[in-house]
Parts: sequence; structure tokens; C-alpha cells
Amino acid sequence: MKIINDDGGAQSFVPQTPSMPPLPPLPSTPGVAELENLHLWARNAKSTGALDGSTRDFLTTTARNPVLRAEAFMDWIDRRIKHGGFPFGKALASKPAAQTSLRYLDGRTRGGINFSSQEYLSLASHPSVQQAAIDAIKRLGVHSAGSSALAGNIVDGNALEQEIADWLHTPHVTLFPTGWAAGYGVCRGLIRPNDHIVLDVLAHNCLQEGANAATKNVHLYRHLDVSHAKKQLQRIRAKDDVNGILLITEGIFSMDADSPDIAALQALAHEYGALLVVDVAHDLGCSGPDGTGQIGVQNMLGKVDLVMGAFSKSFASNGGFVATHSHAVKEYLRYYAPSNTFSNALSPPQIAIIRECIRIIRSPEGQLRRDQLFTAITALRGELRARGLTVMGQPSPIVPVLLGRDDVARVACKLLAERGVLTNLVEYPAVSNNSARLRMQVMTEHTPEQCSNAADIIATAWAEAQALLQTEQPEQSDGFVAPVADAEGFHSQRVAEPAE
Repeated sequence: MKIINDDGGAQSFVPQTPSMPPLPPLPSTPGVAELENLHLWARNAKSTGALDGSTRDFLTTTARNPVLRAEAFMDWIDRRIKHGGFPFGKALASKPAAQTSLRYLDGRTRGGINFSSQEYLSLASHPSVQQAAIDAIKRLGVHSAGSSALAGNIVDGNALEQEIADWLHTPHVTLFPTGWAAGYGVCRGLIRPNDHIVLDVLAHNCLQEGANAATKNVHLYRHLDVSHAKKQLQRIRAKDDVNGILLITEGIFSMDADSPDIAALQALAHEYGALLVVDVAHDLGCSGPDGTGQIGVQNMLGKVDLVMGAFSKSFASNGGFVATHSHAVKEYLRYYAPSNTFSNALSPPQIAIIRECIRIIRSPEGQLRRDQLFTAITALRGELRARGLTVMGQPSPIVPVLLGRDDVARVACKLLAERGVLTNLVEYPAVSNNSARLRMQVMTEHTPEQCSNAADIIATAWAEAQALLQTEQPEQSDGFVAPVADAEGFHSQRVAEPAE
């Protein structure tokens, strides 16, 4: 199996963006007064419970009233916000560029190097992308005015479907209003209660939710484990040789930045009468030959049963799609996928933005942008590892940095924001216990200098967080323990379903 490798000889590309503010200063050793303040802050945060608990605690509580549950959750959030330990719910105060400003829920606006935005190819500020949106608004207005099952689609949307079909060598495409809607819709639209879904234990929430909504016959297989997927399929067919099966994976997994053997999974699907679904949200456009992601890298272009994707990572817009070899499946999803049928279609400016992004992605400029992106990815991964940090997965726009315990990660993330590195924290239950991580998202605009500076700040903040909490990182389990999404889409740490 091939994977995306770093390209040290990539050509340089300078995006057409305004000059950025100066980089934040490199971290210096804290003085005595600053250390005393940090220790006082840590003691206060621990004593008030600001470093304890998780969102799962408020999913089901003893409170029978939904408002009381929400109020208990809000009390917990307020404690974290008060102590600067709640890095969620941020709002952009400027463009999602390599340097930006974010407003936090405590009201403070912090600027710095931005690794928190899904803007892999830095196309949101591209002049021709912006002009395409303006032209579409002038020509067609700003609203789709209905579902695609009625009269909400526009002829430009039909053109977009054909362009994706030609690109992926998969002749029929259905558009969805969001990527989440596409993942949910492909499961809920195609699968009925007696059917089965076999999916990677780390599959995205939209796929987990869609699977659980469609059928009780949901079978998880160990992450990237083709042999375990085969055992699950064997178990199903030993008891049921009639009903349908979806086998589901992703091109790049968003929390671990790793990829499956797509050819092996497609062969399994054929062997056991299943349909393979590959979610390409995080790799299409920004990697692979002609931007075709892992499907292109693994020479599976046009060979996968169903390709599901999102436009929100490399195409500067909301939206999603499902590509299929069957015209019947395309039309079936239009009327039976509830997230499509009962949602408005993509708006004219969204469609125009996506089409222009595809044009750029498939042009020489698109290749230069991918080269520049992977130069930044290589730099960031190398700089982080050089400072002793654990970088997960393979080179991709997602760079997960394992921090360990949630309380340590929360303190580190607070320090990062104060020192000019803006990134996202992922903690339990989105990942398993003691596996909190930074999910850094790299852009074409990022420079090696920014990556080196960020790595310095991250390494220092992580070391200080561990010292403040006087803790050692937990040992990893020798057995297979994976984060598994339950019916609510949250994760619990449990051993995956054994094969019989």
C-alpha cells in the first residue's frame, strides 16, 4: 500500500494574500514571579474542578429536566472559561489565514499562528474564488430556495456534479448541503433495519450517527485492521446471506492522520457482497495525484463503490457529495437520504466557490499549492519530533500531537493560546482516556519559520503543564483499547467487538 510521503524538493509557491503580522516571540524561560502565578493558577483550577470532567458527564445525568442538564453543563463550562481552560467555541476575528485572531468565550481576542482552521490550500482568500462567488450572487442571488428533491438545485450544481464525476472517474454524483449530511445520508439513505454496516471504529461522527440511525446491525472493526473487517463480514454472511452491507472507511482519519488499505477493503466488499464507502473529506483536493487524495495515491481512482466527501477542508465552502457508479443510487439518495431531501440545496455562491476551487486544484497552481502545503507539513512534523513530542500518523494536513492526560492538555492549550499558537484540543470523549492531543491543521500559507516557532512554543508549554501538575504520562495499554462511538456519537474506551 502506498502512502503520501513528504516532498522535500517541492517548488515554492507564494499565495496571493496580504502581508501577515509578525510572528509571536519565541518562548523564554518563565521568571520567578511568572512561575509563582502559574502555580497559583494551577492550584486554583484544580481546586475548583476546572481541570476535571468531560462533556460525557452531562450527556446523561440524574436531572430529568433537559434545562437542568444544560445548566449543569453550563456551570462546568463556566468554571473552565473562568480559568482559561476551555479552548472550544472560538470565533474568528479575521480571515482564516496562517496568522489570525480568535475570540475566546472569556471575551479575549488572541492572535498568533493559526493551526485551528480547516483551510488546507489557503483558497478562501484567493481572488478568483472570491470573484466567482460575487459573480454567482449577481447572476443567481444568494439562496438555493429549496431542496434538490424539488426545485432547489441550479444548473451550475448539475455542472459541479459532472465535474466531480469526471475527476473521480465515478460517473454519478449527488450533492449534499454539508459534509456531515453526506456521511449521515449515505448510511441512512441506503440502509434499512435488516441490513448491516461494518465500519472502522474511528469512523467520523456523521458515519457513526448515520449507521446507528439506519440499523441496529452495526459491526465495528479495529482501526485499519483489514483482517478484523473480514472476520466481521464472515460472521454476518454466516447468518445472513440476503441483506445488504455497507463497509465504511476514510481516506485520512481526522484524529490519527492515518490511512487504510483501500484496495484490500474493496476486495473484501466484492467478496462478501457489500458496498465500500470511502470518506475523503480530509485528503481530496489537498493531496495525491491531481488532488485525488488517497484514492489516487493507492491507484483506486474509479474503482471504489461509493466515495463520500466534504468541501469544507480544501474547497473553501460548506457542502458534501456522494459519488457512485450507479445512476439509480444517485437518484435514490436524492429522495431517501433525509439530510438531502429535507434540507435546502447548496446556494449559488457556494457552488461557484467549489467549482473555482476544483479548477485551481486541478491546475498547475493547485500542484504548487499542494507542494507548498507538504513542505509546511514536513517542517512542522520534523520540528515537533526534534523536540521530543509524539506526532501521530502519516504526513497530511492534520498533524496530531499526543499530549496524554486531559488536565495536562488543557493547561498546555491555555499556555499556547497566551503565547501565540492557535490550535485545537481534542479530549475525551472525542478520543479515548489519556489520549488528549492537539489536532493541528496545516495550510499552504504556513512557512517553515512559523512551524519551527510553533514547535518551540508547544514543547515549552507541554513541559510546563506537566511540571505544574507534577504528573507523569500514563502508560499505554498492551491490549487493543480504542475510542468507540456509541449511539450518541461520543466515545468510550472499550475493547472492540471480538470476532467469532
